[in-house]
Order: sequence, then structure tokens, then C-alpha cells
Amino acid sequence: MKALTKILAAAAIGLCSLTAANAQKTIYDITVKDMDGNDVSLSVYKGKVLLIVNTATACGFTPQYEDLEAMYRKFKDKGLVILDFPCNQFGAQAPGSIGEIDKFCTSKYETSFPRFDKVDVNGDDASPLFTFLKSKQGFKGFGSGAQSKFMDEMMKKQDPDYASKPDIKWNFTKFLVDAQGNVVARFEPTASMNFVSNVVSSKLY
Repeated sequence: MKALTKILAAAAIGLCSLTAANAQKTIYDITVKDMDGNDVSLSVYKGKVLLIVNTATACGFTPQYEDLEAMYRKFKDKGLVILDFPCNQFGAQAPGSIGEIDKFCTSKYETSFPRFDKVDVNGDDASPLFTFLKSKQGFKGFGSGAQSKFMDEMMKKQDPDYASKPDIKWNFTKFLVDAQGNVVARFEPTASMNFVSNVVSSKLY
């Protein structure tokens, strides 16, 4: 009887270990840093639709802050939260401290959505959040038009094989997370903000 009990106990432990190993990590298991360096669990946003953006203050796409703020004000009462993560990895276009970045954004674009500490989105020091997002939504192209062609040519000069990799390509890449925590879309910075807004609105309450 004791031998059988030990076998059953070992089997139970093994099953628990296997279950834990196979448990699917969700976005709500991830913790990020706010502007003051405090830990914030993304579980606080359960039930919300999230648009997560890596931003920069000295980029050609920086005026998208105006569109993002307009979108946030229009849809926040319907469940949208925009999460802003400044990143200095692309052309060093997010210089300065997080305090300076926040002052710039709030004064120039009157942004009111949550802003977090600066992060890396690619490489060995990449934020676990962006590593997770990239694993769910890879790069699918810059689209069409002159701006998209420019980005494609610029990226090819840096890496001829860039399009096959899920890495973030530039500032103002956006990921859409639905109210159930699924990463449902990725928008490159060249995507029309009207298009982004329409897709976001389709996921709201």
C-alpha cells in the first residue's frame, strides 16, 4: 500500500509539473515598469482593449501622438487603453529621460493615456512584453505607398532578410490586444491611423 501511495504521489507531482510547463503564458502574466520605476502587472488591464505602442519623440512618425490621443479620447469610455512605451533603439529618436519625454508629449500633444518607462523592444535586453507581442504577431510588411517603399528600402540596407524576422522595425509599431487578452493585430508605423482606428473600434464593447 505504501509503495502504491508513493507511486501515485510521484505521478501527481509529475502531472502538476507537466501542466505548469505547458501552461500558456498570457499578456496578463507580464509585469512592466511605470515612469517611476514601479512594477505594474498588466493584469490590471484585464477586460480592456489595449493598443500597445513603442514610441519616440524625434521621429517622422511622432505626430501620430495626436492621432493616438484623439483615438484614446474617442474610445476610452468603450474600453480602450493605449499603453505608451518610449524606445530609443531606432535612430536614437527617443532621447532624454522618461520625465523629459512625458513633459514633451503632454505639452505638445496633450497626451493622457498611460506612459511607461523606456524599453528596448529588440535584442538581448528586449522587454518581455514586446518579446511576447512579437511571438504572437510577426512582421507582415509595410504595405504600399511612397512611405512604405522608403521604409522597405531603408530596412533592406540594414538587413536584406529583415522581412522574414518578427523584430520591431521602427518607432510607432502598434499591437492590438482584445478584451480577452489575445494579440489580434500588428500595425506598422506606415499603417493609416484611420485604418488603425477602424480596426480598434471593431474590438470595443
